[in-house]
Amino acid sequence: MNYASESPSVESPLTFTLQSLNVSKMSRSFARNLVFRLPAILIVWFASFVSQSCSQSSHAEAPEYKVAQAPTVSVTRAKAEDMSRAMVLTAEFKPFQEIDVMAKVAGYVKKISVDVGDRVKQGELLAVLEIPEMADDQARGQSMVSRSEAEVARARDELQRAESSHKIAHLSYTRLAEVSKQKAGLVAQQEIDDAQGKDLVAEAQVNAAKSSLSAAEQQVQVSAAELQKIKTLFDYTRVTAPFAGVITKRYADTGSMIQAGTSSSTQVMPLVKLSENSLLRLVLPVPESAVPTVHVGQRVEVRVPTLGRTFPGRVARFSDKVASATRTMDTEVDVPNPTSILIPGMYAEVDLTLDHRSDVLAVPIPAVDLGSDESSGQVKVVTPENRIEIRKVQLGMQTANSIEIRSGLRAGETVVTGNRSSLHEGEEVRPKLLTSEVTREVAH
Repeated sequence: MNYASESPSVESPLTFTLQSLNVSKMSRSFARNLVFRLPAILIVWFASFVSQSCSQSSHAEAPEYKVAQAPTVSVTRAKAEDMSRAMVLTAEFKPFQEIDVMAKVAGYVKKISVDVGDRVKQGELLAVLEIPEMADDQARGQSMVSRSEAEVARARDELQRAESSHKIAHLSYTRLAEVSKQKAGLVAQQEIDDAQGKDLVAEAQVNAAKSSLSAAEQQVQVSAAELQKIKTLFDYTRVTAPFAGVITKRYADTGSMIQAGTSSSTQVMPLVKLSENSLLRLVLPVPESAVPTVHVGQRVEVRVPTLGRTFPGRVARFSDKVASATRTMDTEVDVPNPTSILIPGMYAEVDLTLDHRSDVLAVPIPAVDLGSDESSGQVKVVTPENRIEIRKVQLGMQTANSIEIRSGLRAGETVVTGNRSSLHEGEEVRPKLLTSEVTREVAH
């Protein structure tokens, strides 16, 4: 039998197998072997069919697989915002005023009417001192005034007597002089000269009496001043508050001996310590680089971590000198404390604004690759076709989270904020807005 005349290339394996079974001259052993091989042949044919189908399906889905391979990148939009650059400084609250209340005169504490924690008003009585000898000094001063007034009265009488004597002497001299003019030789010249001398003596006595009266009047003023001094010192036995505040320490008790606080001697014991806490001070060590930005009246925010609150403050004064040791300038911030919630000694953090700009174009700091200096850099922009475009930008002010874009970018353009090291110019990406920006857009 001629098997070469068959055309198996145009027939399926199944047809070829059936024809082979119908051949009458085939030996029984060959037919038996062919029957055993039939399942394997069917399996090979089915695998070939499935492989061809999968190959066609793979070629059909190739474009979709290519799109899915585009990397997903986090992006944000450049937008205009107000930017502020601040410096955080730490300081300790201090009372606006704090003094040790001293006694002007020495004496025993007769009564002390305040204690630690008491709030007092300006002029309120704090303590009373007992000085027995002060009453004697006051009585002696009053007597000196009375004596001086009596001297004044005596001087006035002396003046009046001198004026009367002068008047009589002057009248006698005037009459004798007139008679001598009318009738020459009637009155002796000696008599006229004696009358003139008595007139001059009487006039001198009048002047002396006037001087005595003036001295007596001055002595009255001196005595009155001495008496007033004693009264003033006596008033110092009542110790009052020089300003409104709180008593933070008490040094003396009833019966304590208090020395006069007329010197800086450490042996002089004060009565109490008084602090004005309704207004507190913060002394900030401002670095030399930030000194030009500080000005009186500048508003600041004062955070108190202990209370978890923020209070308004104002730059009230500064030393106008940079310390050579620390290269800082002491700047004082006044913080109102009307409810006394702030306690001197608490620590506070102050945000000192160094620069502020309104409505400037800005992007997050992670979106910018800085250049050789801080004024230049580059960003990777996602075009409307979702392609990467590398842009050179000019940079401005930088805050903790954002950086100003002065040129090279427009508002609303999308920039990459995630990992950009593997992205190249023209590469296709799948942009994904940050969660915060998506939320903001939904809210708008």
